[in-house]
Amino acid sequence: MTTTSAADRGLHPRPQLIRPDRWWSLDGPWSFGFDDADAGLRERWYRPGAPGLDREIRVPFPPESTASGIGDHGDHAALWYRRVFAVPAGLGADRLLLHLGAVDHAADVWVDGQHACRHEGGQTPFGVDVTDLLDPEVPADGHVLVVRATDDRTDVEQPRGKQDWQPEQHVIWYHRTSGIWRTVWLEQVPAVAVGALTWRPDVPGGRVEVQVRLRATAPAGTRVRVRLAHDGEDLGAVEVPVHGEVAQATVAIPRQQNGQVYEQLLWSPEHPVLLDADVDLLDADGTVLDHVDAYCGLRSVAVDGDALMLNDRPFFVRAVLEQGYWPDSHLTPPSPAALRDEVELTLSLGFNTVRVHQKVEDPRYLYWCDVLGLAVWAETAGAYRFSDEAVAQLTREWLDVVRRDVSHPSIIAWVPFNESWGVQHLAHDPAQRAYTRALTALTRALDPTRPVISNDGWEHTDSDLLTVHDYADTGAALAARYGDAAAVAATLAGTGPAGRRMWVDRPAPEPGTLPVLLSEFGGVSYAPGAAAGSWGYSEARSPEDLEARLADLLGAVHASTVLRGFCYTQLTDTGLETNGLCDEHRVPKLPAETIRRIVTGRVVTG
Repeated sequence: MTTTSAADRGLHPRPQLIRPDRWWSLDGPWSFGFDDADAGLRERWYRPGAPGLDREIRVPFPPESTASGIGDHGDHAALWYRRVFAVPAGLGADRLLLHLGAVDHAADVWVDGQHACRHEGGQTPFGVDVTDLLDPEVPADGHVLVVRATDDRTDVEQPRGKQDWQPEQHVIWYHRTSGIWRTVWLEQVPAVAVGALTWRPDVPGGRVEVQVRLRATAPAGTRVRVRLAHDGEDLGAVEVPVHGEVAQATVAIPRQQNGQVYEQLLWSPEHPVLLDADVDLLDADGTVLDHVDAYCGLRSVAVDGDALMLNDRPFFVRAVLEQGYWPDSHLTPPSPAALRDEVELTLSLGFNTVRVHQKVEDPRYLYWCDVLGLAVWAETAGAYRFSDEAVAQLTREWLDVVRRDVSHPSIIAWVPFNESWGVQHLAHDPAQRAYTRALTALTRALDPTRPVISNDGWEHTDSDLLTVHDYADTGAALAARYGDAAAVAATLAGTGPAGRRMWVDRPAPEPGTLPVLLSEFGGVSYAPGAAAGSWGYSEARSPEDLEARLADLLGAVHASTVLRGFCYTQLTDTGLETNGLCDEHRVPKLPAETIRRIVTGRVVTG
């Protein structure tokens, strides 16, 4: 089998589907220009050699960031990018695909002066076959790629998460990330090629189901061969016909029928086993048309009464809120290596889960969660307004996100809404309630294997986990609300701790019928010398005071007989929020081992 090394896979912008040595990053210096008069289309700046792009930007960093070399937070009607690229030698009858990891918010793309595609949605990847757009009169190393991006700061219908709509960052919102903010890359593929893989493990059945979707209709007689292995041991293989553009295969893993050893291959944070996968596309004669290197994980997630089950065992969630924001590069990591560092930092502090907050994370981050063993709650950036356009945009983006990330074993829950953002009046508006229920149902339709939280924090409409946000500043207050079943029942029965109903349309479920998790709490600030306007939900006066406050809050959570997990706010200082366990440069504010003892419940308070 072809097995890409972990280091190389962690560099690939699409780690779950790799063609080794057949992709090229276009990150680095590009020509760049602001188009404040919005004249670029009229003056055809997309033509090779056209004027107007007289600055240099470092892609994939957004122009608002200092890492980009621009560092401009102002409003601009449009952003224009231009880069010269080379066609790989030996393209022959193959096709050349252009991939853009994310462009916020809307993008138009030209190759050699011809319009290639348009995409709307700042969180999701898109791509286009540019083979037929390449100008044959242009030297192989002189082709021109142009991207035009627009991102209206005041547009609150687009999914924007915590990107500020005001000119300067304030309170919990931070500076925007506009234009290209994830890797741009080229890929050489055969004319008939694998386009996407969707893996679905069946733990009791000892098998893995996979859907192989092609980029085009396959000729008659085309087949797909799938092989699984682990540590050099062949686990199973299957070969099936392709029907149109899709093949469905089930790979049986015979060793999983031995009930004494089946858990050895299961993925969990304590034991993050991944299975290597080879997928070959074969013609009628058995010749390999396309080969991709992939991986999957074998694990199950379920809700059983008041327990969240991972691999049919109760799983206590020790999560931290992760905003994925860096001071110099904003929502883009400083480097691919920073994504692994972020996962390792989270694990070192004692957490087994991360709640990625108001952001769709880089696939490479999710890859390192898969490899290193960090469970993930996947969440989308929210809009701020309810309208038909806002519904259409978020629904389209969210479904694309679920389809992109559904095969990551580390993801154990989906969160399409948070704290009623974009549906602020759902308690009184049947249309907004219908929207949250509908998007929750669509999520389950795409992926019936994971819990879905219809609206994290409060005003649930159809959640598989009952999550609550509570920024009480003492352990005593938390103990009074969550210490036992009676306290939890009283807390969740009507108006919750944030002054919002916990459940709408019907009474909150009784304790014992759904897992209850404290999915935001803490938020203790400690940041001597922080900028004006910095804040937290409570404030520590010294490192010793910070340690005492953390032990008090987390001690109360661990002492609860009802809570099935928590999410502490937050991993790092972000913008004006100085309530991180680490500062914005990822330096822990207390010794890592001290934080780890508190997070894992190995500190006795009192």
